Amino acid sequence: MVMKGKKGIILGIANKKSIAYGIAKACQEQGAQMAITFLNERFEHKLAPIAEDLGCGAKLYPCDVSKPEEIKALKDSIEKDMGQIDFIVHSIAFAPKEGLSGRFYDISKNAFDVAMDISVYSLIEIVRELKPVLSDNSSVLTLSYYGGVKYIPNYNLMGVAKAALEMTTKYLAEDLGRDGIRVNAISAGPIKTLAASGIGEFSFMLKWNAAHAPLKKNVSIEQVGNSGMYLLSDLSAGVTGEVHYVDAGFNIMGMPAVAFNEEGKQTIAWNGEPK
Repeated sequence: MVMKGKKGIILGIANKKSIAYGIAKACQEQGAQMAITFLNERFEHKLAPIAEDLGCGAKLYPCDVSKPEEIKALKDSIEKDMGQIDFIVHSIAFAPKEGLSGRFYDISKNAFDVAMDISVYSLIEIVRELKPVLSDNSSVLTLSYYGGVKYIPNYNLMGVAKAALEMTTKYLAEDLGRDGIRVNAISAGPIKTLAASGIGEFSFMLKWNAAHAPLKKNVSIEQVGNSGMYLLSDLSAGVTGEVHYVDAGFNIMGMPAVAFNEEGKQTIAWNGEPK
């Protein structure tokens, strides 16, 4: 098995529909052992059975990344219970509701600061604090989205945060490469997760992506999970600083595919067929 003997930590699982869960499950199926974190007491109760399912029932730790003391405590717990680890999955993002709707220029400084702190700076802080327990040739993975590269309706502040996250991935990759640590990101296509529920018109986004991606479908957490497992494993030992798209090819499209109706008028194709 590809991940046999590997140990890691997954931050950001909300439920079994989470992309982070898909990555964790893929790693488990390939022999990895791992710990997972929870945000607060409410999530602890929800994640307890998931931790059991992943074989890490005793390794369920609190970690609110807005509280530096909890990140430090996480490092101490991992060192005590697991020794060194081989991978980190950072699947944490948040923007206040005002940052996901309305006029972009109306976003407050407080909302901007919160989104950047939770969605971007947390990656730097987690890597810095956990670096002493990272093994040689370890791997760090974070999660992005196409809205960090191109404008996506209703993504607003989170798009800016993802852009910063992708550049943070590249700068961390260069900085930590000398220590044998690889840092990559996955840019997944839209998936119906708890986080996605805060994005307006998300159901239309799913339809649009499926209609215009080369594969004419949306991706699943299992597909993203397998790609994540690859980037965490030694199979990708020569890969760092990359933003790996798992979006059925949507990111390569410069314009929507088109078709012609019976009158010869051009219409947007929908799942490969004229509307």
